[in-house]
Amino acid sequence: MSPNPVFVAIDTTDPAAAARLAGKLHGLVGGFKLGLEYFVANGPAGMDVVSGLGMPLFVDLKLHDIPNTVAAAMRGVVRLKAAITTIHASGGEAMIRAAVDAAADEAARLGVTPPEVVAVTILTSIDQAGAERIGFAGPVLDQVKRLAALAQASGAAGIVCSPLEADAVRAQCGPDFRLVIPGIRPVWSETGDQKRFLTPAEARAKGADVLVIGRPITAAADPAEAAGRIKAELGL
Repeated sequence: MSPNPVFVAIDTTDPAAAARLAGKLHGLVGGFKLGLEYFVANGPAGMDVVSGLGMPLFVDLKLHDIPNTVAAAMRGVVRLKAAITTIHASGGEAMIRAAVDAAADEAARLGVTPPEVVAVTILTSIDQAGAERIGFAGPVLDQVKRLAALAQASGAAGIVCSPLEADAVRAQCGPDFRLVIPGIRPVWSETGDQKRFLTPAEARAKGADVLVIGRPITAAADPAEAAGRIKAELGL
């Protein structure tokens, strides 16, 4: 995988627009993230439009269902040539293990590298008050740490958490557990709907392995310039 930790969240349902944006950013970022909205609109063929550019692909579908269903879906994700993919940690140990095992088995069958299966903890759009309204008891950090421990024990490669929890999870789970961090906002960008965020440099300093950045790049007047600016800020 690229030494550049930035994966750009391409939030569109238009494959042509996704390909144009990816083409502009090729070489300035570490990879591209395509999510549920794009996949539902375009299916595997839409993913091929971006993966065909030869950059790592983050397939962000946040699978959450019974273990057999998630395992079957994960086999399809492997066929999308994903480098990273997501499940929900709250699906539990059996579901996480089923996802990880299915990814490994399908990759072995196809002779490809399996995707890193990372487990979503608490969405970065949810703050403490929002978590309490959902029914999570106690601080968000405690919830994230519990879900991180569950994901690690169940075989996941890492988790998705906000940058505010990254250093605590790194200390708990060690140096080899992958931390995928959305909610990244450069100081010169708007925060949008993110409630728990840091700058790219701050997140890296706290132990982030992958930085997911969307609108600060994709909504910029010049996305390539914005991506280059972030790359420079990270010393790459």
